[in-house]
Order: sequence, then structure tokens, then C-alpha cells
Amino acid sequence: MARIQIDLPDPLPFSTEITLYLSHMNYGGHLDNALLLSVVSEARLRYLQSLGYSEMDVEGVGIIVADAALQYRSEAFHGEVMVVAMGAGEFGSRGCDLLWRMNEKKSGREVARGKTGIVFFDYEKRQVAPLPPAFYARASEAALPAAG
Repeated sequence: MARIQIDLPDPLPFSTEITLYLSHMNYGGHLDNALLLSVVSEARLRYLQSLGYSEMDVEGVGIIVADAALQYRSEAFHGEVMVVAMGAGEFGSRGCDLLWRMNEKKSGREVARGKTGIVFFDYEKRQVAPLPPAFYARASEAALPAAG
């Protein structure tokens, strides 16, 4: 079976540290596959905040997650500190991808990588909205190189 392969630029322009809690663990004693996305969601919120936005207000519109792809690279355990790096790329007329990598802080071990497709959404009108030009300008300032 073919596996998902995600190529990421290095470095990604934003990073944040997130400690893994007991509630992130599964019966096997390591990071639960579904809860990894909750860690990435927290990083996404912090990334948007670093640009001056929230998930509900990016230049007057919100975001919705349209899709997600990820690769698990190693186990992660309770109490470990994850460094989640993130940046925007692959901009379209109504959204972009948020590319991310998660490494364990102390060892540098890569735990997971992925990309989350976001679409801008007007919650008042309940419809997809155009990519805000000011968001594009801010998010692309760090100019992610092409993945290789």
C-alpha cells in the first residue's frame, strides 16, 4: 500500500511549544493518533495569533478546515514537549495549506508532519469567502521556499 509522503520546507517560519498531557495519550501509552490533531489545532490557533488573527476573524472572515494529511514518524509520550513549526503555503483564491512539523524538544525527534487545508469562510453569510489579501501578505512575508 502506498503511504502519504509530505515534503516540507525547512525551516517553517513559526514555532510554538506544547506539552503533551495525559489526556493526549491512548491505551498504548503514547500520543493518540486522533489527539495529535488537537495539538496541531492549538498550534494553528497560536500561528494565527502571531499574525494578529483568530480562527473566527481573519480580516473579517473566519476559517474552516477543509482537509488534513499527516504522517506519523515516531511515538510521543506524556510530559514530552513538542515543538510545532508551521507556515502557510500553496495559496489559492479561497484558502491555503498550513504546513507543519512536530518534533520532541529535548531529542529533536520528529513525531509527525502534515498539512491542513484551510478555507476562508463568512460565518454571517454561511459561505466560502475569498482569501483576504492582507492575510496573504502577512503569511507569505516569511516566504516559504518550495518543498523539495
